[in-house]
Amino acid sequence: MKKIFKKSISVVLAVIMAFSVFAVSVSAEGEKTLKFDENGKFRIMHVTDTHLEESNLDASVWAIGEACDIEKPDLVVITGDNVKNCADPADTKKLIDGLMNVFESRNIPVAVTFGNHDSESGAMSREELMAYYNTFSCSVSVDDGEALSGCGTYNLPVMSSDGTKVKFNVWVFDSNDYDEKGNYSCVQADQVEWYKVKSDELKAANGGEKVYSLVFQHIIVPEVYDALKKVDSEKLFSYEHIYNDGEYYMFDPEGVNYGTLNEMPCPGFENFGQFEAMVEKGDVLAMFTGHDHTNAFGVKHKGIDIMNSLSTRYNGDAYSTQYGYRIIEVDEKDTSAYSTRVVHWYDIFDIDYAINEMQNGDNYGFKTSLDIAFKGFFQKYFDEFCRHFVYAVTGRQVSY
Repeated sequence: MKKIFKKSISVVLAVIMAFSVFAVSVSAEGEKTLKFDENGKFRIMHVTDTHLEESNLDASVWAIGEACDIEKPDLVVITGDNVKNCADPADTKKLIDGLMNVFESRNIPVAVTFGNHDSESGAMSREELMAYYNTFSCSVSVDDGEALSGCGTYNLPVMSSDGTKVKFNVWVFDSNDYDEKGNYSCVQADQVEWYKVKSDELKAANGGEKVYSLVFQHIIVPEVYDALKKVDSEKLFSYEHIYNDGEYYMFDPEGVNYGTLNEMPCPGFENFGQFEAMVEKGDVLAMFTGHDHTNAFGVKHKGIDIMNSLSTRYNGDAYSTQYGYRIIEVDEKDTSAYSTRVVHWYDIFDIDYAINEMQNGDNYGFKTSLDIAFKGFFQKYFDEFCRHFVYAVTGRQVSY
């Protein structure tokens, strides 16, 4: 990753303006144009924290491929910690091949950005990784070059079903890896300024009306803790603040909550105003992140949904049967709203699915889905028991 550095506002804005033009020209290229389908729908699959390596590659890409066949997304967004960065670039590329061929073979557009582990070790830099992802024709990812901190901050306009105008927008941010003190990093000041400029450009091109949008990045924003309830001691389904010892947080029953909070949220230590900038512009409906592998939850704060999605891999154990993916759908009739749902592996790969794979002659699919069905049965009902137990004993709802 390029070294993060501070620039004067005038220089930053000049670079940002240049990059904004570049981003539009790349994202609007003929075959790479995204648009609402003939029914006026646009479906996104959020894939994150696949952490692919030799031991989990086959099972994970099989599960992701099956999910794509079920969901038929118009766009897949992959938000970091994608594959193990190996000492030999050829080994890293083999892992990327396994992931990207899932989408290449199905002609599904894919937007990629990075997490804290992608270039933490190994031979390939973020820029080299992005260059390789972009060798696949399904990639709609953008390498911002020297324009911005990190690698993989860009936007993807979504055209109307008739292709005549921009109806929606997808923001993709590289939330970087670690700060100078070793804490988790965040979206940097120059990236925030780029967003502000680009948001205004989209609004101006849309006749002065804001273009509603969704944000995808790896690391969640610190404001997540503002939307949770602070409690004075540790309780079931409450979690200690990642940076403030002795502070515990859980769902606020008076707030708007989604899903289940299964572990502490882990935002960056620093905050350069990304969330507040999006509140100010008013064009972001929700921010979707990964990083915290078992968190499939959301909270509403200042009009924006702060959402976390599950790790999208299968490691062959019961614990990872709870992993999965998120689906987000937007209707062009009302782009000020969206719907979303989380799918766990144990939700779809049950005994019936395994039998169907056997009948279709897919031996690998049969064995893998049967494995998930068996191990997932115990994981699923253990999860449900814990939530019901907390409610029965305390009266507190921990899943929404």
